[in-house]
Amino acid sequence: MRKLRVSLLEGRPLLDVASYVRRGPGRRDRLSPAEVEHISLTVRRAPEVMVRVLSRGGQDLRAVRRHIDYLRLREDGELGLETDDGERLSGQAASKDLVKDWDLDLEENRRRPDLEARDSRSPKLVHKVMFSMPAGRQPEKVLAAVKNFAREEFALKHRYVMVLHTDEPHPHVHMVVKAVSEQGIRLHVRKAVLREWRREFARHLREQGMAANATERAVRGQAQTRKLDGIHRAARRGDSTHMGERANAVATELRLGDIRPEIGKSRLVETRGEIKRGWHTAAAILAAQGHPELAAHVRRFVEQMPPPKTEKEQLADTLLERTQDVHRAR
Repeated sequence: MRKLRVSLLEGRPLLDVASYVRRGPGRRDRLSPAEVEHISLTVRRAPEVMVRVLSRGGQDLRAVRRHIDYLRLREDGELGLETDDGERLSGQAASKDLVKDWDLDLEENRRRPDLEARDSRSPKLVHKVMFSMPAGRQPEKVLAAVKNFAREEFALKHRYVMVLHTDEPHPHVHMVVKAVSEQGIRLHVRKAVLREWRREFARHLREQGMAANATERAVRGQAQTRKLDGIHRAARRGDSTHMGERANAVATELRLGDIRPEIGKSRLVETRGEIKRGWHTAAAILAAQGHPELAAHVRRFVEQMPPPKTEKEQLADTLLERTQDVHRAR
């Protein structure tokens, strides 16, 4: 049943407001209680959960051990790792014991002949996943939600280990999941799977009494800034060549007074228009179903959406703000 639900979600956003204005069989004229709740959470700006899969470092034993050691060792001491069977692991032997218990050395040896024959990139031994909430949330509830999520998603199938980190303002849980299940089935984390994980993580947080939502940025009227966020983090570390090149190019255009439009701008504006029409239709449906207050909230939510901006336009805004800050500081 779970596989069927994920397959049905393939390619669909968690809150598909565009479907409210479709013509034909896909057109919506009623909203389910779950959809009403999701809309309410979104327009009332409930905190958005994040589930991220780290793409590198899960292909070989050395990288897996290094990552596990990184998770348990913090500046203020060592953290205990918690396994899928409730065992607590600590000490220098933790990563070695985990690799042995999960038979990852056998998995690595088993795949080598096949890899040599196919001459392809090594499949992952583990998936590295991070679950987080914005700053100010209760860490113990975030951890409890992740535990409940993991039991439902992976119990008796994929081995896993997790640890709560509170050394940053936003509480987050790191999880390492064995890529091949006890039944020999490989876990592929595609877009639809990530969407389902976000949805379920948010649900478990709400069961802990914590407001939480899982909606795409575009539906909320926010720019897709994942790439830009990564560039800014690298810039703060001082090792972002891409950020330097992009910033210099945009700064030159600003000095010339001519920010050249990007190819994706028209598509961005078109998408925003579709989303706004969807929200207005949702408001009309809500009003017809006896939710006038929520319908009014939806309309205010749409009115407050910032104008759609490309990555270059966001970078230009950042550079202008920094220039203004320098002038004010003088």
